[in-house]
Amino acid sequence: METIKILLRSVRQYKRQTILAPLTVSGEVIMEVLIPTLMAVLIDEGIDPGNMAVIWKYGLILLLCAAVSMLMGGLAGVYTAQASAGFAANLRADMYRRVQGFSFENIDRLSIASLVTRMTTDVTNIQMAFMMIVRTAARSPMMLIFALIMSIRIDAKLTSIFLIVIPILSIGLYIIVTKVHPVFEKVFKTYDKLNLVVEENVRGIRVVKSFNREDYETEKFQAISDMIYRFFVRAEKMIAFNMPIMQGAIYTCMLLLDWFGARAIVACGGDAATGLSTGEFMSMFTYIMQILMSLMMLSVVFVMIIISRASAGRIREVLEEDSTITDPQNPVTEVKDGSIRFENVTFSYNDKAERPVLDHINLEIRSGQTIGILGGTGSSKSSLVQLIPRLYDVSEGRVLVGGTDVRDYKIEVLRDAVSMVLQKNELFSGTIKENLRWGNEHATDEEIEHACRLACADDFIRTFPDGYDTNIEQGGSNVSGGQKQRLCIARALLKKPRILILDDSTSAVDMKTDAAIRKAFAEEIPDTTKIIIAQRVASVEDADLIIVMDGGRIAEAGDHETLLQTSKIYREVYESQKKGSEADE
Repeated sequence: METIKILLRSVRQYKRQTILAPLTVSGEVIMEVLIPTLMAVLIDEGIDPGNMAVIWKYGLILLLCAAVSMLMGGLAGVYTAQASAGFAANLRADMYRRVQGFSFENIDRLSIASLVTRMTTDVTNIQMAFMMIVRTAARSPMMLIFALIMSIRIDAKLTSIFLIVIPILSIGLYIIVTKVHPVFEKVFKTYDKLNLVVEENVRGIRVVKSFNREDYETEKFQAISDMIYRFFVRAEKMIAFNMPIMQGAIYTCMLLLDWFGARAIVACGGDAATGLSTGEFMSMFTYIMQILMSLMMLSVVFVMIIISRASAGRIREVLEEDSTITDPQNPVTEVKDGSIRFENVTFSYNDKAERPVLDHINLEIRSGQTIGILGGTGSSKSSLVQLIPRLYDVSEGRVLVGGTDVRDYKIEVLRDAVSMVLQKNELFSGTIKENLRWGNEHATDEEIEHACRLACADDFIRTFPDGYDTNIEQGGSNVSGGQKQRLCIARALLKKPRILILDDSTSAVDMKTDAAIRKAFAEEIPDTTKIIIAQRVASVEDADLIIVMDGGRIAEAGDHETLLQTSKIYREVYESQKKGSEADE
């Protein structure tokens, strides 16, 4: 019930349609239940005695009832469609907004592929269940109750026939529900894996083709697809028992009703005064069929609920997931300067990790300084800088920006003060201008061009026929790696940040361009704190402070000349790169 309450919050502006759908269904049901009784009167008082006045009278009433029933049914269909589609749209939007507020830790735990499945396949399942509940689950119980009342009014003994099958149906449905639900839980978790495979394949399609791994990727996809197939077959085999049970109950009731009803008619000669008339028998037969069909439709609803139950739990998990990073009660709303201080910082992505990613980091950076960070793969360079804008929170210790703990800032204020060009640069579908205005949606054309000149992007942009209005394809697939990096740097500069972090963001540009970007930074944004993570010593040798990371710790720190004398790691990297550049010459 708690899950239902949480999901129903997404109905919102579609409450009217959600209420009107079962109300119009009620009108449809009432008309359908009245028709057999009117037919009985028409047969017994009109057709059997040949009374044309009664035939015309009740014939017209029947036509009116059928027209009202059809109108109510049509309105019910419209309201149900509007309510279910609107509910699904709101539910999807609520989940999407919730995801936007998640921290990286939340997203890492739930996984991107799983979130995609929940907002597509799971929402579709809930939409179908909601549609059936609003209409069918409202129609079937009402039909069952009204038809039961009318059939008891005609002949209570004959009505008791269908009561024989209720225990059989109940036991059958209970067994199906308990057996099928765990299978569907596995199905949707496997869907997450399928989405992950598809996402990886599409994103890395160029690598797949360059290594001729299409067959391998196809086999990997087929293996997961076959697993889903096997789960669905197992579930459908169990659900398939629902129909034979229902049909067996219906045919049993039909045979018993035919037998006992016919005997009752023969015994009284079709005289309603002494027993069961022909018209009453026909209406009785119709009511019993309505009762049994209502039970059948309820069983179909139960099957849909079984399928959607697993989806509902997965959607609830997203809607109830609280971001691990939130604003404090009384947040600081101004970042005074770009100074940074790490005080005994320890960090792990997972509480169960055997060793921390960052281990007791102590570091002080003055506002306006240029900091270089070097280190081997897995030395936690990126993890270090991701703590500055609170993409993750520290496990121990604290990080201060502008003299204030980052956890005391309003998140939006902190992240507006920190521009970060991530290791994996991402551009979005749209023009170059639209992509750049992610940094500042109100940036003028002059500000955009100035930022691009600082990032050495202006020259290549002007070579495009449409210049800054050139369309960027999804992921920036129609620009080179170096061009993409420079556009991302320009986008970060448009924020006019107090702290600029470049996480290996010039690796795809040549050394001349790299030097020009750093020179522009030194001249144009001297008051901005600049942190440059790089693999090339040349990218950081002019920095005020160079930090050498190793195994999640700061192994050495100093300027270029100092580290050449004191740091074995730095000296080895410098000499190997120097020899490499001399060999290239």
